[in-house]
Amino acid sequence: MDQLTQQFVEQHLSDDVHVLALKTAPQGVDISTALQQISARQLLAKKVPTWAKNSQLHFPPHLSLEQCSSEETARYKGSLVSGNKLVDLTGGMGVDCYFLSQQFQSTAYVEKLPHLVALANHNFAILNPKVEVYNDDAEAFLKQMPPVDVIYIDPARRDTKGQKTVSIHDCTPDVSLLQQNLFEKAHQVLIKLSPMLDISLALSDLQHVKSVHVVSVGNECKELLFLLERNYTDETTICAVNLPQKNQTPFAFNSSQEKILTIDYATEPISYLYEPHAALLKAGAFKLITAQYPVKKLHINSHLYTSKELIGDFPGRTFKILNWAPFNKQIGKGLLAGMTQANMTVRNFPLSVNELRQKLRLKDGGDFYLFATTLADNQKVLILCEKC
Repeated sequence: MDQLTQQFVEQHLSDDVHVLALKTAPQGVDISTALQQISARQLLAKKVPTWAKNSQLHFPPHLSLEQCSSEETARYKGSLVSGNKLVDLTGGMGVDCYFLSQQFQSTAYVEKLPHLVALANHNFAILNPKVEVYNDDAEAFLKQMPPVDVIYIDPARRDTKGQKTVSIHDCTPDVSLLQQNLFEKAHQVLIKLSPMLDISLALSDLQHVKSVHVVSVGNECKELLFLLERNYTDETTICAVNLPQKNQTPFAFNSSQEKILTIDYATEPISYLYEPHAALLKAGAFKLITAQYPVKKLHINSHLYTSKELIGDFPGRTFKILNWAPFNKQIGKGLLAGMTQANMTVRNFPLSVNELRQKLRLKDGGDFYLFATTLADNQKVLILCEKC
């Protein structure tokens, strides 16, 4: 990018790119490149703020920006592995590679798309010159590379038509078929997969899985990380983390602990209601929550919890229960009398949020939170709350 175009980008970082596109560009400014860089910097301001603030970096088209990891999730990956040599076989935009590289003496970035390789060469020369950039296919590079400590791989989750895929076998490359080669070249392998993937199915496809990390950001599940270790045969640890972590540590457990645990269920909602964060719900530690926190579950399939005393460090959303009532024809004249709006959540209930909202004639929003769920005696209820 030439100096005039770079100056134009810096001067218009906060401008609407659609409005800029309608104006006549100053002489000597590559307006197409400028608009792409402004749009990218605006998108990355929240997703990868460290990079967005760096005026020397160049960024790819929109699709690559959408697919790249956030800075928060990339930093979390960096907390999982370390060593002398790392190879990232699916470099992409390079966000994961950069934050992982900070834990290693040397790093190799591998990417088959030439335009991403060109950007990586430019950006890593600024960010971390120790990262070596290779324009190659992941499988081809894997076959000829020397042994390293850790391999990181993020298989492409789009088919030939650009549609998103979930199954390991539908991703490119199919890591389940590469496992022998991966373990021949690395002691540990860190794999990023879709948050929609069934964890138990993935564990049946992958070998020597030491841990699975279910990562959400702001209570939205973003990715599954599978850490494989050569010759590891013990039970897999599952960790659920909601970023930013603040004062909480990942909730760690294994499936056998969850299966054997017997719990008592609440007979009714008490004083406080708890909804686990998205990563914890995806991880499936539904009964173990009651072993780690003094709460009771409302129903085996409801995944809501209650307690008499407030638990300040519960891993999820916490609500003060104002009242609750059975879901019947009188609900509008009793529990919901005078209400016109509420934030609504459905857990183990026969109606969807939209169906329930239409039936109750309640608009979205406001200060009240309404949970529609099922109790242990299979009674359908509505629980009226305010957020703690």
